[in-house]
Amino acid sequence: MQRLVGVICLLVLVAGFSADVHADWLCDGDLLHAEAVAGAVDISGLPQGIPNSSAGTLPGDGVLIHWRDLHLQLPRTNNAGAPSYTDGRWWWRVEDPDHPEFLERRGSVLTHSCEPA
Repeated sequence: MQRLVGVICLLVLVAGFSADVHADWLCDGDLLHAEAVAGAVDISGLPQGIPNSSAGTLPGDGVLIHWRDLHLQLPRTNNAGAPSYTDGRWWWRVEDPDHPEFLERRGSVLTHSCEPA
């Protein structure tokens, strides 16, 4: 049952964000909790065709990540494709709910292996 709830959260997380959406993964063996947050953005003046707006995200949206002793707030990028989030050092994207992408730049790019919790 817990896995089913996790899969449902993942599908909602990929399809579109709201402030109440969250999901858990194991990344490099440690629990990672990701929570989508909606930004306070007035969309009335935004042009049509903004990348990722069709996936339910808008400029100003973000994701909160709690992993190990880290608490990250990553803003949404304007990259095309599945919504992605970065602060320049950390990068998060859930294109495949079974293997979300969690990267860290430390001179080179480190890939943290993630799977459903």
